[in-house]
This record gives sequence, C-alpha cells and structure tokens, in this order.
Amino acid sequence: MATDVAVPEREGEYGTRVVAVEPGGIEHIPLSERHGSPYQQFLTWVSPNMEFATIFVGVIGVAFFGASFWAAALGIVVGTALGSISQGVLASWGPRLGVPQMVQGRAAFGFWGNWVPALLMSIGAGIGWFAVNSVSAALALSVLLHVPFVISLLIVVLLQVAVAFFGHNLVHVWERYAFVPLVIIFVIAGVIVFAKSNLGLPADPKGLGNGTGFVLTAAAAFGYACGWNPYASDYSRYLPVKTSKAKTGWSAGLGIFVSCVALELVGAALATVHGTNFAGNPTEQLSNQLPVVIAVLTLLAITLGGISANVLNIYSGSIAFLTLGIRLGARQRRAIVALGFGVIGFIVALIGGLSNLADTYNNFLLVLAYWIAPWLGIVFTDYLLRRGDFGDGAIFYNPRHNPWSGVVSFVVATVVSIGLFANETLYLGPVPRHWPGIGDVTSLVGFVIAVVLYGALNLGLRRNVEEGAAPARTA
Repeated sequence: MATDVAVPEREGEYGTRVVAVEPGGIEHIPLSERHGSPYQQFLTWVSPNMEFATIFVGVIGVAFFGASFWAAALGIVVGTALGSISQGVLASWGPRLGVPQMVQGRAAFGFWGNWVPALLMSIGAGIGWFAVNSVSAALALSVLLHVPFVISLLIVVLLQVAVAFFGHNLVHVWERYAFVPLVIIFVIAGVIVFAKSNLGLPADPKGLGNGTGFVLTAAAAFGYACGWNPYASDYSRYLPVKTSKAKTGWSAGLGIFVSCVALELVGAALATVHGTNFAGNPTEQLSNQLPVVIAVLTLLAITLGGISANVLNIYSGSIAFLTLGIRLGARQRRAIVALGFGVIGFIVALIGGLSNLADTYNNFLLVLAYWIAPWLGIVFTDYLLRRGDFGDGAIFYNPRHNPWSGVVSFVVATVVSIGLFANETLYLGPVPRHWPGIGDVTSLVGFVIAVVLYGALNLGLRRNVEEGAAPARTA
C-alpha cells in the first residue's frame, strides 16, 4: 500500500509477563511480542459469561415478556448463535492484523469517522456494561456478606479495576483460573434449578405471547452476545500470525455460545420455579432455591463472574477510548484510562444500581444491538470487499484516511432501523406500534441496511484492491 504513514508498534519487553503493566495502548503488536494459544480464546470468553447478568437474560424472556420456557429457550439459542458467529469471525482476524477491534474498524469508518462507533463502544463497555455487571456482582456479595450495597460495590470495583489495569496477560490468566470454579458451581446450581422448575408452564396470558416473546428474547440474547463483538480481536491480536483462523474463531465463538446459552436457559427455568419474584434483589431468587452451602458458593461465583466480565469491559473500553485519537503521552496510557473508567463506572452503578432493574437491563441490551448490528454489517462488508487485504496496516493509523461511506451507512442504517422498528419502553417505533406481534427486529433491519448501503457506496473497492491501489484512497 502506497503511504508515508508508519505503523506504530507497541513497545517491547512485555512478552508473557503477567504481573507487569502492559505498555502502550492501541499500537500494532510486533511479531516479537506474539504468544498464546487459540484455545485460550474459549476460556477467555466462557468465564466472563458465568455471571448473573447472563442468567437474567433468560429470566427476562419468561418473567417479563411472558413467554413459555420453550419459546424463550428457542429465542436464546437463535439470538446467541448469531452473536457467537460474528464473535468468532472477528476474533479470527486478530492474529494476522495484530490490532484491536475498534482500530481495525478505521478501515471502513476512517480515522475520524471511527469516532462514532468508538465513542459508543467506550460508553457501552467502560461505563454501561461496567455498571451492569458491577451491580450484579455487588448484589450477590451484599447478600453473602450482609453488608450495605455501597461497600460490596466498592470491593467489586477495586478488584476488577486492578486486573484490567495490568492488562492483556493478566486478563487472560484471570479468565483461565476463574473458569474451573465458575463452571463447576454454576453447573451444580443449574441442575438444582432445573429440578425445581416447571418447564411445561404455558405462556403468561397477561404477557406478550410466545411469538413476540420469542422475538424479543432472541433480540435480548443477541444484544448480550454481540455486546462482546467490538472486543473480539482485542484478546486475539497477541496470537502468532500463523495461528489458525479456524481454531481461533471456533474457540471464541463457542466460548460465547456455550456459556451464554447454558446460563440463560438456567435463567428461563428459574423464572418457572414456583414462588420466584424478581421485583426485588434478583440474585436472591436464585440463592433461595439452593441448599445453604451451594447458595453461598453460587453467590461467590456470581461475584467472581461479574468481576471476570468487567475485567474485559474496562480493558476494551479503555482501548476504544484511545481509538478516539486522544493523545496521552504516558507509557501506561491504557492503564490510566482503565482507572478513569473504574471511577466513572462506580458512580453510575451506585446511582442506578437498584432502580427498575429489568426494564433498564432489557433496554440496555436492545440499544447495544441497535448500533452494533449496523457496525457489524459495515465491518464485515468492508472486509469482504477488500478480501481481508489491508496492506501493511498503515490504513488503521492514517489521519488522512477519512472515507465518508462508512459513517453515512452507519448513521442511516441506525437511525432508520431504530426510528421505524425499535420496540422497548424508552421508544416504540411505528412498525411494532401497528403490528405488536413483530417483536423487535431493529438489529436485523439495521444490519441489512448497512450491508446494502455500504456495499453500494463502495462498488469499486474490490477492484481497487485487486489492482493494487491504496485502500486508503477509497471513498
């Protein structure tokens, strides 16, 4: 690729060290620093989903949408499968490209146009998801230790910020060691919940019905799974260049799919257990169904799982923030940003932690899917048109690379799909208002519009790549 832009490489001497602060921020990972196995991707993506926030997705389908267990279960599988496939594809790009996920998005959105998704990602991960999972973990710890919510929240926040501060290697090690206790405890708890459940319970006649409940549950499950998509290559970019794309992709995708489906089904089953009431502290509804010892271990696992999720949220949120192009001269700039997100996330979680939990969480999941789906459509289409050829990678760091088609496609697809099809308590679009049974297909419509529009605006992109023209000069 003809360009005078140098590809910034992350400082060396980090290697495989665990108790060391990862230097730099969003630079390309040099070959000398590459390490790891693609199979670690499975562990890294299972552990952060072993938490109550995952279980609550299944709870929402039955307890709040009013669907039967089987309709909710089908929605869970479909929605999670879609988000897991996209996760695997994106993660498979990491070893060859060697850059964070949001940096890779600059190819389609441009250096400055990438501000739009990067800012949404920073807020969604570093503040939104951070607050959601902090609340979930803190509620469990509060019940376990019999301490005020603010104390348990402070403990949780300090632990997860500490791990994210050190960076990539410690994050992977944390997820690897958290994997075994989390899986064992949640399997035991899940078996007990299913033993007490009433899976044959029909749909709630006062609810939305199985059809709409299925669509909304699928949308929520997709929102949860695809919420990890903008992080995908952040955790695979250190793998050696010749690492198998298939092994990397399958490991990441299955990690999301297996963990999310398993725990969301537990949540759907929990909502059918006689006597459960999710108006108060929802974690208590799970612990109340378990023998004392298992209940204590499960509350510990919920806390550990919430921390495991937020370790990734803070780490990737700080990377997305640096992708905005904001200059921080410190060698530990990513670590410093992680601390900042920890403080802000703590405040947000403290203020909104106990109010309208179900509606707030469902709206959050849907809003995530509303913008991530068009983003995915553009990133995938750009990759296919380029045949994965980004030259020497300078396109990711070139301030003069500012195509308009990515931002235009994203804004149009997002605005049109939300304006017409959104179906949540914050806003009801005209389509679901007139046809309530359609549920919420906003993310699907947004994805399709983004693919079609971006493809139409870049018909010459593949030809330019085939002829060896600099991708940085495309419109």
